Amino acid sequence: MKAFGLFAALLITLTACSTATTPAAPAEPVVANQVTVADRMYSPRTLTVSVGDTVTWVFADRGMAHNVVADDNSFRSELMATGRFTHTFDTAGTFGYHCTPHPDMTATIIVEP
Repeated sequence: MKAFGLFAALLITLTACSTATTPAAPAEPVVANQVTVADRMYSPRTLTVSVGDTVTWVFADRGMAHNVVADDNSFRSELMATGRFTHTFDTAGTFGYHCTPHPDMTATIIVEP
């Protein structure tokens, strides 16, 4: 009878430990064609979109101000510590960009026809 009690306790423990849980929903929906500005970097560093698509940069670097400046000056955001900047790409091509205060922060948007 003692063995049966130990077996029942083990079975209850295994059942309780194996209960599946549903992961929590993200706090904020992910925007298509989104670039996150955090940890002194743009993520993703390369993003491919289609002509007519809008890219959204989300500034979330714990209060550190950054901007988004196209190497060819075709778009430019203000210095921002929080918030969003968007730009719609109407022309195919490869657009490098950088952060003025942090020149080591670079990334690329590839716009396909």
